[in-house]
Amino acid sequence: MQLFDQLRRREFITLMGGAAAAWPLAAHAQAPKNIPRLCFLTFDPGTLQSNRFDAFFQGLRDLVALIFAGSPPAALAAKSATGTIPIVFTSGADPVALGLVASLNRPGGNVTGVSFLLSFLGPKRLELLAELVPNARRLAALINPTLSDAENQLGETQDAANRLGRELVVLKPRNQNEIESAFTTLSSEQVGAVYITPDPLFLSRKNDLIALAARHRIPAMYFDREFAAAGGLVSYGPSLLAAYRQAGVYSGTILKGAKPADLPVVQPTKFELVINLKTAKALGLDVPPTLLAAADEVIE
Repeated sequence: MQLFDQLRRREFITLMGGAAAAWPLAAHAQAPKNIPRLCFLTFDPGTLQSNRFDAFFQGLRDLVALIFAGSPPAALAAKSATGTIPIVFTSGADPVALGLVASLNRPGGNVTGVSFLLSFLGPKRLELLAELVPNARRLAALINPTLSDAENQLGETQDAANRLGRELVVLKPRNQNEIESAFTTLSSEQVGAVYITPDPLFLSRKNDLIALAARHRIPAMYFDREFAAAGGLVSYGPSLLAAYRQAGVYSGTILKGAKPADLPVVQPTKFELVINLKTAKALGLDVPPTLLAAADEVIE
C-alpha cells in the first residue's frame, strides 16, 4: 500500500469511507506548501457533516502531518500502512483486543487515541431499558455479527438479561435490508423493547432505525446521544463530543513533539443518559421519576 509513503510531512489529505484496500481520496484544492495539513481518516461519511468533526478541531490548533482514524477499521488500516506517521484514533471497541495498542497505559508504537468503551456499557443500557419498560419480559438486541467484538457484546448482553430475569431475542442484521427484516421479526416475536448495540452501520442508519422503531412501536435504547436528539427514545453512553475534543487535544500534543507511545489511551469519565420525552409519550410510556431525575438531558 503506497498511499502513506506519498504523504509528505506537511500535507493535508482527507480520507474517508470505503474499504481499506481502495480508500477514496478527497483532497482539498492545492495550497501553499508552508500551510500545515492533517489526514482525517474515517469509515463513517456522516462524521464530516456532524458536530463530532467540529469537536475534534476544538481540541486541535496547530496542524502538521498525522492521521486521525475515526473508527477501528480505519485505525487498523492506517496502522498496517505506516509505522512512522503518528495515528490518533477514536474507538468504541477495546483497542488492546483489536491490536491497535500494546496496553492502555503504554500504547507503544505510533498509535494512541480515545476509547469510548461503547461496547462495555451493554449491561447498563439493558438495565436502564428494563427500568424504562418494566412490563417487557422479552427484550431484544440488534448486533452486527461482522464486528470484531460482536461475540463479546452478545455474551455481556445475554448475561445482563439473565440477571434481570428477562428473555433475550438476538438478531444479527448486517445491512439495511436485514435491519428492516429484524424489526418485522421483533413485532412478530412480541418483543417489548430493543437494544441497538454500538456499530458504525447502525450509526450510519440512525434515521432509519428511529423510523422503524416508531413504525413498529417498539421502545429502543441507543448507544449515542445523536439518536435521542433525532427522535429515538433513550440513549446512554459517553460524550462523543468530549471524546473527539480529546482526540483533537492529543493530536495537537503530538504535533508539538510528544510521541504517541508515551500518551495513554484516554477513557471516558462522563456518561450521558438522554431521554426523549416526546417519543416516550408517543409510545404510551410513563417514564419513571427515578429515570427522569437521573437523566443528564430530557428532550421534550
